[in-house]
Formats: sequence, structure tokens, C-alpha cells
Amino acid sequence: MEYDLIIWMHNKEKENLSVVLTSGGLDSALTATIAKQEGDLALLHANYGQRTEARELKSFHDLADHLGAKERLVIDLSFLKVIGGSALTDDEIEVPLGDIKSKEIPITYVPFRNAHFLSAGISWAEVLGASSVFIGAVEEDGSGYPDCRDAFFDSFEESASLGTRPETKILIKRPLIKMRKKDIVELGLRINAPFHLTWSCYKDSLLACGECDSCLLRLRGFEEAGVGDKIKYKKTIRG
Repeated sequence: MEYDLIIWMHNKEKENLSVVLTSGGLDSALTATIAKQEGDLALLHANYGQRTEARELKSFHDLADHLGAKERLVIDLSFLKVIGGSALTDDEIEVPLGDIKSKEIPITYVPFRNAHFLSAGISWAEVLGASSVFIGAVEEDGSGYPDCRDAFFDSFEESASLGTRPETKILIKRPLIKMRKKDIVELGLRINAPFHLTWSCYKDSLLACGECDSCLLRLRGFEEAGVGDKIKYKKTIRG
């Protein structure tokens, strides 16, 4: 009986552990804060040769410290820089001025990036015995990236089920998927998400540029929510 109780408590602890893909940005900070309400956190960050790699990594560690992550893991996906094809990873491609009204897939899209992040997250979750992988993807108010669509995550979850042990059951949770940045800011303020520790800019690491797609979406979210953003910008133009 005592042995059975130990096994039950061990399994219960595992069920309450979530892997959270954490870029260090606004969306992943809120996602990790939401995941913390379900139990322990295992935060995963990827360096993939992005322009603001060091700054994003700092935000990741700051968030992990602030949220009391039980586990943290930084992985190297630098082959994405070698593959190229994105302004975020190819120094020969300039990060364009943001145009958040555009319906075209922007050059800042890193081809199939979320699939690589999710693969690492699922692998780690299976090793840890975690029951879910959280990702802060936003479908409706993002930059139009195809690997941020709800249907993509449904498909990937099915693939993960087919490609892991029969007893492994890992959900891909995307609590922000249908939200706008305004909603994200408002919810984050209500549940004390540490937005002051985050970094969203595609271009710069000292002061946010204020003019790339990511900065414009973030600025619009804070503006529509009627509150100020605590990070500093070079410019605060609107797209």
C-alpha cells in the first residue's frame, strides 16, 4: 500500500508538469504564467541564429527565474540560420518596416520553425513525463505565419501521438491562439504576467526598434489596452 502511494504521488507530480516553449516574448510570458496555474513548469528555449538571440535568451532566463521554473532547457537549432530564407536569420535580408495590415506572409517568417520547436518540446515532455506542451502562438493577431494556425497544432498533436510511446499522451496547448494583442495585454495584467522582463523586437537588442511587425503589434496591444509598455523603444510609430 505504501509503495502504491509513492507511485501514485510520483505520477501525480508528473501529470502536473508542463513544458512551455518560451521565446522570451510577450506571448510566451503570458503562456508560461497560465501554465503555472496548472502545476510545475519546464521552460524550453531555442537559439536558432536569430538577430536578437542573446537578448531573447536573457529574457528567457529572467522569466524562468521569476516564475520559479522547475526545469529549464536551452537547445541549439542554429541549422535554421544555415537554411536561411528569413530576415530573422539571414544577415543579407533586411528586416522590413512593419506592415501589420498586410495579408502576405512576411519575410520574417522562419520556414517551419514551430515544427522544430514542437518536436523538441514533445521529446523533452516524453522524457520528463509531462502531460502537455504549451506554445504561445497567436493565429488571429499575429504576422500571418502559417505555422501559427490552430489546424497546424491539431495535426502536430496527432503526429506526436503516433510517434511516441503508446502510453504517452501529450497535449499541445495554445491558450492564446484566438486572442488579439489587446486581450493578451489585458489578461497578462490581470494575472501578473511579467511583461517587463520580455523582449519582442526582431531587429535590436538594446532599445526595441518600434517599427518592425513584432514591435508594432506589441505597441498596438498596449495602446488598445490603455496602458503603457515598460520596455523602451527607439521609435513608437504605428502600423
